[in-house]
Amino acid sequence: MGHFYFVRHGQTVWNVENKICGATDIALTEFGHEQAIETGKKILEEGIKADEILYSPLVRAADTAKHISEITGIPARMEPRLIEQNFGKWESTPRDGADFKKAKEFFACSHEGGESTLRLAQRIYNLLDDIKAESDEKTYILVAHNGIARVVQSYFTDMTNEEYAAFGVKNCQIVRFDF
Repeated sequence: MGHFYFVRHGQTVWNVENKICGATDIALTEFGHEQAIETGKKILEEGIKADEILYSPLVRAADTAKHISEITGIPARMEPRLIEQNFGKWESTPRDGADFKKAKEFFACSHEGGESTLRLAQRIYNLLDDIKAESDEKTYILVAHNGIARVVQSYFTDMTNEEYAAFGVKNCQIVRFDF
């Protein structure tokens, strides 16, 4: 069976300020751009081979993917299903807020004006099923968000709600997933 790589976007101002970005289009910091460039170099140094980079349409992931693509020569294209979960009224609020933590326990409920975790999982699982079907022929690097990383992890690993909520990937961390 095949595999793919997951990379979380570089640092944003809201990451520094401990705010929920969600589907809000927040740009990378200067350090976030540097992280993305270093990630491209690391992919080359480690000999990571991929046929294509798929990235979220949000600018923080798109810019990260474009830096990686420029350095590695791996072609990149936007994949709309990789957009971060819309956290509705919680976006721009503290990531560790007690009310938000409680709201995340309800997987089937949309976050007032946002998207439920179940709907998020459906679109990411469908994407992963598509990638799995091609995995003998193509290897991808997915550039997306921490919320997407949680769902990807849950595709491969049984997780309690607490483990799901606590799971995270650092900015520009490279994670390999094997089917």
